Amino acid sequence: MVKDFQHWLITGGCGFVGTSLIKTLLAQRPNLSIRVIDNLSGGSRKDIEEVTPVRILDNIILPMADPGVELLAADIRDLKTAMKAAAGADVIVHLAANTGVQASLRNPVMDMECNVAGLVNYLEAARKNGIASFVFASSSAPIGQAEPPITEQSICRPISPYGAGKMAGEAYCSAYYGAYDLKTIALRFSNVYGPLSMRKGSVVALFIRQALGGKPWTINGDGTQTRDFIHIQDIVSAIIAAAYSPCGGEIFQISTQIETSVSDMAAMLADILKEKAGIQPDIRFGPPLKADVPRSWADISKAKTMLKWAPGRTLQEGLEETVDWFLCRI
Repeated sequence: MVKDFQHWLITGGCGFVGTSLIKTLLAQRPNLSIRVIDNLSGGSRKDIEEVTPVRILDNIILPMADPGVELLAADIRDLKTAMKAAAGADVIVHLAANTGVQASLRNPVMDMECNVAGLVNYLEAARKNGIASFVFASSSAPIGQAEPPITEQSICRPISPYGAGKMAGEAYCSAYYGAYDLKTIALRFSNVYGPLSMRKGSVVALFIRQALGGKPWTINGDGTQTRDFIHIQDIVSAIIAAAYSPCGGEIFQISTQIETSVSDMAAMLADILKEKAGIQPDIRFGPPLKADVPRSWADISKAKTMLKWAPGRTLQEGLEETVDWFLCRI
């Protein structure tokens, strides 16, 4: 490790990935100082309190100092707040975003304002405050439709505003490294699932909530579309590895390197729910989603080599753990 980071600023920290990251960081080092910036549109104070106590910041934003987790309800599009919030931080993990392809199709301007301007605000705050490390949560959406496996050298042809915004974010991270020597790393997450995903709208969490509520599942399209499903704990370990990595200006694919069809995942999940909860989901098929890529999985050779990172959970293990977590909440 290049430095023992004591102060972590996490944008979008009330979300699924953010709360999972906080839980792991505090399990490793209970005396860390963690500041969360979140506009509370997709999460709340209660989501952080699932994993740890949290104190609320008011309008007086002082440099980070004391151990513990503090929450500042703010929008990442506010540059002045970003400048104050980043004071005293060692590392910024930028998770906040207008999330998902479909949301970006509904409001592309807001998507750009959040996912491009919001990111640049925190890059600028990192530059002005002398932040040692900046980790950006990207995705494979910048690639668009491409023959997998996706790599960091794949040509980017985004087919949604969301993908275009993430592509711009990667470019800005590279620019801030090249122009200002700010150590940035962009991580292209594949399809994340796991415990603490109660609010998450992607397919695994959605299907589990629907099954527990007695509702049918609808697979968009014929189910042959493929994804690279990765457990949240593997995402968290990649973020921490990236924060401490000495390399900068880099992009890494973060996935399992295993291609799974949505139908196969649904069948596996249905078997787990039947075994653990006696639930047999009713699986239906609907029209495909607009701008939905037919195949997606990634080569993670670069992350293995440069970040010394690799995923640790199989899909079967991860789905079982996720179902267990949901069952404990009902």
